[in-house]
Amino acid sequence: MKPLNPRFIFLLSLTVVSSSFGFYLPGLAPVSFCEEKSKGDLFVNRLDSVESVLPYEYDAFDFCKDTNERRPSENLGQVLFGERIETSPYKQNDDIRWASRWDYILVSMPHTNIQWFSIMNSLVIVLFLTGMVAMIMLRTLHKDIARYNQMDQEEAQEESGWKQVHGDVFRPPRMGMLLSVFLGQGTQVFIMTFITLFLACMGFLSPANRGALMTCAVVLWVLLGTPAGYVSARLYKTFGGENWKTNVLLTAFLCPGIVFVDFFMMNLILWVEGSSAAVPFGTLVAILALWFGISVPLTFVGAYFGFKKPGIEPPVRTNQIPRQIPQQSFFTKAMPGIIMGGILPFGCIFIQLFFILNSIWSHQMYYMFGFLFLVFIILVITCSEATVLLCYFHLCAEDYHWWWRSFLTSGFTAVYLFVYAVHYFFSKLQIIGAASTILYFGYTLIMVLIFFIFTGTIGFFSCFWFVNKIYSVLKVD
Repeated sequence: MKPLNPRFIFLLSLTVVSSSFGFYLPGLAPVSFCEEKSKGDLFVNRLDSVESVLPYEYDAFDFCKDTNERRPSENLGQVLFGERIETSPYKQNDDIRWASRWDYILVSMPHTNIQWFSIMNSLVIVLFLTGMVAMIMLRTLHKDIARYNQMDQEEAQEESGWKQVHGDVFRPPRMGMLLSVFLGQGTQVFIMTFITLFLACMGFLSPANRGALMTCAVVLWVLLGTPAGYVSARLYKTFGGENWKTNVLLTAFLCPGIVFVDFFMMNLILWVEGSSAAVPFGTLVAILALWFGISVPLTFVGAYFGFKKPGIEPPVRTNQIPRQIPQQSFFTKAMPGIIMGGILPFGCIFIQLFFILNSIWSHQMYYMFGFLFLVFIILVITCSEATVLLCYFHLCAEDYHWWWRSFLTSGFTAVYLFVYAVHYFFSKLQIIGAASTILYFGYTLIMVLIFFIFTGTIGFFSCFWFVNKIYSVLKVD
């Protein structure tokens, strides 16, 4: 067979793509290359009996012939020269299940080995942190509890360590209103993310349906207003807060309002630029209707039940006079601990983050939801263990300000995410123009805010469980 004409290859690609998406190029009728015959320079399309002059040479392909079965069927429309249409050479494969129809894309992706390397790297980090936490819980902490419970009161006063701050460790934090609001929104985001990734991992959210993942996430977020209001109200009451109206309003409007304002400004830029990617005004109105009509009332309902419940009772009493915190070394100060706390969680996700950014900004298909769900579980474990370790070290240094620190330690992972997004912008993308740059960083800030609240909530509740656990088994007179 003679070599293919490059012009023929180009027009063949355009025809296949156009027919796949339901439109046809001007002046080029839909063709079936196995079912056309040449009559000089005139070609006849037997599907619609339209004669058209095609600007390329005609080549016969042997693989299009059906040697097993030939059942001629009557042509729809006019029959030219008594010809018949042969059966299609393409057979339906019944061995492929519907849920596995996109697996060939996953198998053909060249970065699968990198994904497995990332998973193994993350598992090593998790095993290291788990070993550290197990050593603290089973050896050091167990010995501390046994020694403290056997000491007399006078001996205990001469000792130093985490027991000495038992009268201040549950002292309500500063800005407890804002912390409770963040934790309520973080709970909502955590449940939404878990359910969305689980459904995607099980194959319910197909990558062929563009926007299915985002639509599922938005709908779940709207329906999960009740847990957000309940957690925020319950913790705010635990902190001793009394301004419950402000707490409910901030829970319902603060973080969603920031995200919506940012998204609206980005969409406004798209409108000004005349981009087809701009969200229609009717869709924005529908989002607002879902927010105010469903999410806000559900948040109020959750807050009502949260304030009806009593506050979480701490296992030890809080002293009236705050204890003076001793001079801290560099590594036990707040800022170095917060900066170090976000390194390990980010190390578990940065390779997966690269593929996610490629799918968003480089138009690459993302189908590795199994990897993503596994990395999500690893991220939760890593944030919890890293925050618990640093919390224990700070309590041993008699620094009892752990409320905000536990939230910021794991939440600082979002700062590393932003730094990586800046690096990705300058090293991988060729974005020109102020509008495109503003769009990139505007949407990135939305991702960073959601990720900050999400990871911070994980770290806080891990430390909250840890601190309650160790002080509940401690005998305090």
